[in-house]
Amino acid sequence: MPRKAAPEPSPVADFEQSLDALEHLVEKMEQGEMSLEDSLAAYERGVGLYRRCQAALEQAELRVRLLSDPQSPDDAPPFAADETTGGNA
Repeated sequence: MPRKAAPEPSPVADFEQSLDALEHLVEKMEQGEMSLEDSLAAYERGVGLYRRCQAALEQAELRVRLLSDPQSPDDAPPFAADETTGGNA
């Protein structure tokens, strides 16, 4: 009897896990005790984690746009970075 594949984590859970892993990786790299090869591998992993986080944020933005105006989500106003948090738009 074939085993069922484990359900994929929700986009929010995946984002949180990826962000936590990225923050941990940055802390480790900032210590400056990694070899060049380990640093390159960590950087490559970090880029992948960053891209996963960015994709999850884009999906969340699309969902909010669809909920705000399901007929024409492209007409919804774009999100702006909150200047108090220093975010980038």
